[in-house]
Amino acid sequence: MFTGIIEAIGNIVDIQKDKENTIFTVESPLSKELKIDQSLAHNGVCLTVTHIEDNKHQVVAIHETLQKTNLGDWKVGDIVNLERSMPSHGRFDGHIVQGHVDQIGECISVVDEQGSWRFTFQYDPSTKNFTVEKGSICVNGASLTVVDDAKGQFSVAIIPYTFEHTNFHKIEKGTKINLEFDILGKYIQKLKTLDL
Repeated sequence: MFTGIIEAIGNIVDIQKDKENTIFTVESPLSKELKIDQSLAHNGVCLTVTHIEDNKHQVVAIHETLQKTNLGDWKVGDIVNLERSMPSHGRFDGHIVQGHVDQIGECISVVDEQGSWRFTFQYDPSTKNFTVEKGSICVNGASLTVVDDAKGQFSVAIIPYTFEHTNFHKIEKGTKINLEFDILGKYIQKLKTLDL
């Protein structure tokens, strides 16, 4: 489990194919502190660390992960948000994040609001995922508060610290992003469809 509080950003330094899988090598300040088999969220996708060397680590994405997230679009030089799983004695600073991406969204607007940035994203609403104003959303692994929402789209406000210390400074109109919707909202939505 994660909280959506980004610890560091990593740089994709190598990408290798292995049949239907893709092996990503990531250089980051966290890499030396990791362990083999540890779960680490990369842009909100929970991946298992398979190899560590100096300040680099490797993770493997299977075909399904590549199809349902933006990992299939990653290129050498891309910057990704990183978060280790939450320790049982940790502080809950964000919201409950599973590291299971629900769908890909797309940035449709970035507005510089002179001290913060407003990002607006759209997504396919036919999946029955939804946001609520002042509710939680996870974008590329970052726990954020929804500023406003409409069917198939929402906005978030990004403070300078988040803008600089995550990959939000690389997001522009047309950028594909990973979305994980609030788990409580998903359970409520599921309950509405059950015939109990």
